[in-house]
Amino acid sequence: MLAGRQMLLEELSLSNDELDRLERQGDISLVKGVSKKSSRYVCQRCGNIEQRLFASFLCKRCNQMCTYCRKCITMGRVGECTILVRGIRDVEREVLLSSLQWEGQLSPGQDRAASGVIEAVQRKESFFIWAVCGAGKTEMLFYGIEEALRKGERVCIATPRTDVVLELAPRLRTVFSDVPIAALYGGSLDREKEARLIVSTTHQLLRYYRAFDVMIVDEIDAFPYAMDKMLQYAVEQASKTHAAKIYLTATPTETSKRKLWSGKQQGVIIPGRYHRHPLPVPRFQWCGNWKKTLKRKKIPSVVLKWLKYHLLKQSPIFLFVPHINYIDEVSTMLKTLDDRIEGVHAEDPERKEKVAAFRKGNIPLLVTTTILERGVTVEDLQVAVLGAEEAVFSESALVQIAGRAGRSHLKPDGDVLYFHYGKTEAMVRAKKHIQSMNKKAKQEGLID
Repeated sequence: MLAGRQMLLEELSLSNDELDRLERQGDISLVKGVSKKSSRYVCQRCGNIEQRLFASFLCKRCNQMCTYCRKCITMGRVGECTILVRGIRDVEREVLLSSLQWEGQLSPGQDRAASGVIEAVQRKESFFIWAVCGAGKTEMLFYGIEEALRKGERVCIATPRTDVVLELAPRLRTVFSDVPIAALYGGSLDREKEARLIVSTTHQLLRYYRAFDVMIVDEIDAFPYAMDKMLQYAVEQASKTHAAKIYLTATPTETSKRKLWSGKQQGVIIPGRYHRHPLPVPRFQWCGNWKKTLKRKKIPSVVLKWLKYHLLKQSPIFLFVPHINYIDEVSTMLKTLDDRIEGVHAEDPERKEKVAAFRKGNIPLLVTTTILERGVTVEDLQVAVLGAEEAVFSESALVQIAGRAGRSHLKPDGDVLYFHYGKTEAMVRAKKHIQSMNKKAKQEGLID
């Protein structure tokens, strides 16, 4: 029950005698939640050492001033008198002989990546996949996951975004239908304790300790994972000491690129999509001072014209805006075109339901923040950015946004428009990035 888990003592209904017995047997270890080393506090759950993120209060449990960690407070308070229970005994391995049920065929690029993943799983090494949006990264993992499951190992696919978990879990349940799979994210009810394959947000990995033989981190450059040491610590803590580690992204950092090019990191670059069609290249369209236009309760005319055109064609549309503050304003104005149009953002309580309705075609247009820049695949999707010059739209964000279009082999084309009030370096670099990948794919024979 506890193997590989990290839980607060109060989350368990175990007596002191049972805890003592489990500890003596080597099934668990009990760790002080917040420790003090050289007059500095350290959180044993999330690894936080930033002193400003600790606070003290008069604790009713220990009847004294008790210091707790504010960094991981959303997962339940961990303080000096908190006991963390870590399941340290490995579970008996259940070998799964025939787990993969997939009849698809890998493209040459996917096949190269899949071979690298299998080898990394066998040797317990790290492997990096830099593959363009729509290259079919999930399929590249299938055979490596199967290799691990055959040996009775536990596999985790971790991602910074809830939407990616919601996209991946159903696909994996289809091809690994005989395997216990859990999908973990904030608010999820899925708590499959004996799952052999887990798809999880990186936040949820704080609940695990030395649990996984294979750790796959998708979208390693994505916010918040790339900027948050706590989430990187969570991935390390959840992995076994000698785990295989697979990293994937379409938009690696310059540091990751250099490691790959220099041979310090084993990996592959896949510049072409699985369906052998080029990536849609974004177009730039000046739309004037769109902020002033919105204040006059209007949508810039060029934006409106583009949206009307694709709504008439009944193509699903993502309209990205730079900030949550614009979601309600823009989506409300657009309801005059179609009252089914909705807006969605990270704090939206109906986020999951709206994205599902959009996939089914019940919502024709979603106004969204960058939360949907990754991990979402919708056939015939058309994509636009309003205010592409805003700082939130970095090169990687704009590349990922463009990567939402043309992902289906049935409809591999898609329109991508960056509406702006002034061209930025990020916009230019994003376009060049996509064009260079198309050129490289053509040279390697990965696109027709």
